[in-house]
Amino acid sequence: MNPMRFTLLPLLLAGALFACGDEDPVEPDGPSPYESMLLGGDVSALARIEAGGSVFRDDGQPTDALAALVAHGSNAFRLRLFVDPSGAEVQVNDLPYTIALAERVKAAGATLMLDFHYSDTWADPSKQFIPAAWDSVNFDVLEQQVEAYSADVIAQLKDAGVLPDIVQIGNEIDGGLLWPLGKIGWEGYDEPVNYERFGRLLKAGIRGVRSALGPDDDVRIMLHYSQGASLGGTQWFFDHVEAQDVPYDMIGLSWYPYWHGTLAQLEANLEATALRYGKDIVVVETSYHWRSGWTPPAARAGWQAWPLTRDGQARFLRDLLDVVAATPNDLGAGVVWWYPEAIRTTGLFVWGDGALALFDDEGEILPAASVFGGD
Repeated sequence: MNPMRFTLLPLLLAGALFACGDEDPVEPDGPSPYESMLLGGDVSALARIEAGGSVFRDDGQPTDALAALVAHGSNAFRLRLFVDPSGAEVQVNDLPYTIALAERVKAAGATLMLDFHYSDTWADPSKQFIPAAWDSVNFDVLEQQVEAYSADVIAQLKDAGVLPDIVQIGNEIDGGLLWPLGKIGWEGYDEPVNYERFGRLLKAGIRGVRSALGPDDDVRIMLHYSQGASLGGTQWFFDHVEAQDVPYDMIGLSWYPYWHGTLAQLEANLEATALRYGKDIVVVETSYHWRSGWTPPAARAGWQAWPLTRDGQARFLRDLLDVVAATPNDLGAGVVWWYPEAIRTTGLFVWGDGALALFDDEGEILPAASVFGGD
């Protein structure tokens, strides 16, 4: 996800708006119904936001944001990785920054997810820039660079004691990665050679990751498609992946209700995808407002199925978790909130002006965070 962009690919399905009642959520008894799932957020900007002076709070007391999220039910965090980022705004996610933040994730006892962007900057369905230092002409050389880079990153993370549990090979790679050499699906890039190259790049990244592992290391590979409410699009993408014999373990989907479609459409896609591919599925990016004040660009009509309030945000997450948990064959593996630490920070552009974070404008943790713990 790039906080400066909106989805450019068309939705492949249309459907009725998922209805959500206005009654208060029912408080469950006993352990969380979601305790076997991966629950948490992509906290890649956390250290940058802290450096900008923002303070996170729990019950009014200053606290570490990760500790607060874990205390309220989170058990997994994702970190993005750029090759050579500019350092502008929150584009700070080079390897040293990522290792330092990964140490905090591991110290919190949480599952660590690593998101390779294979770019110096944001990679998503609208752009996949080859890193400036990599070869942008010779495909064979680029393939070797992907494998070598992936292996080196994993080796350094392992040496630092922060081996990821899950690794994404690319971020929202609907249209391929490392454009134009690995581009797929777009006009002029829909030929067998394009899909073959895309498959080779994915397999190069996976080979690199696995080459750095020891016999006792357990790292799962995830592939990430953005259109979580599009059954047709998801099938198109993963059928091409399967046709290239790419060895992956998990499916990641983005689902933002203001861009991607209704919860009912997501539910239908989760069911069909689970039955077709038989792999664990994580809604690896999502978010919703806790207050009004920021309108998503190019938002689809009727997206406000939940109130733009603290309680509305919590009901949104509970409804989403219930749908993911109901995925056939227990293949609904988790939900990851996009940018829960995105609170207003002096001198820094913050995603959604802070309206989609899991902390309020004063840094206080919001009720939605406790939904991960079953509250």
